[in-house]
Amino acid sequence: MQRSGLTLSFLFIFCLAPVVSASQMIDGKVETRLVPAPVEYAALLPDGYEQAKDLPLLFFLHGGGGDKSFLARMRPTIDDMWKAGALPPMVIVTPSAGRSFYMDYKNGSEKWETFIVTEFLDLMRAKFKVTRERKGTLLFGISMGGMGALRIGFKHTEQFGALAAMEPGIDPVLKWKDLSSRYKFYRGQELMETIFGKPFDEAYWEANNVASIALARADRLRASGLGIYIEAGDEDAFYLHEATEFLHRILWDQKIPHEYHLVRGADHVGRTIRPRAMEALAFLARMLNPPPPDPEAEATRKRLEPLKKAAVRKP
Repeated sequence: MQRSGLTLSFLFIFCLAPVVSASQMIDGKVETRLVPAPVEYAALLPDGYEQAKDLPLLFFLHGGGGDKSFLARMRPTIDDMWKAGALPPMVIVTPSAGRSFYMDYKNGSEKWETFIVTEFLDLMRAKFKVTRERKGTLLFGISMGGMGALRIGFKHTEQFGALAAMEPGIDPVLKWKDLSSRYKFYRGQELMETIFGKPFDEAYWEANNVASIALARADRLRASGLGIYIEAGDEDAFYLHEATEFLHRILWDQKIPHEYHLVRGADHVGRTIRPRAMEALAFLARMLNPPPPDPEAEATRKRLEPLKKAAVRKP
């Protein structure tokens, strides 16, 4: 989905008192045979980058039809969090992926998922002072980028430690035949056949459907400890809150730990994006630096344990 509305969402930031940012934005390009053209990207480096080492690496995935400029639009929010100490220093990278769904196309003409988890990841680790550890390798995405973050994170748990998906462009079903036209209006047949094959391959769609992946890989997701954050506004113009709620129920029923926010009065674009993005990024910060044990909570659990055991023994 187009991200043009996000620009307006952040205009008010520039009405605040001027802030001198010490972060650095750089542009680059990756040559690859996995997609038809070189992939442009933007990278945001934190203050003090020159002296740093083994920083976390965050893939910051834009929405459908967007590009690397998404990172520049989000930069004021990230800079504010860095300044406040709410987000650890990290390298944040956005590749331009068009409306690819961040997928490997059925016909093999474009392999975005493969590109991101192999060549792009390797190149970013070689170019920047970032960790090679799973824990410090993160995903964030909005809309189509949220879908990409979920699919890539769920399928490659050995490579990513946590993900945050805002208003992900996912579907509220497990089978394509069950998806009503209510959820198809913004995706034309030509686009879907370009990605999923012509004629449309329902089995290939299911193999790449986020909810289906979560169900099929439930044991692996539980065991991986992958940090998962999903959210949507309850007035999403694309009905993505319904799909996000569906995924939440899948994760809940499968006992896959995750954090889920349904934001009251929030739409797909507009003024709620900034505070919602800050909450999503704060989740990733907690995954990198978990809070210490809570003595009060531990004492409460210890006190309740005998009562719980007694309740289980009762007929």
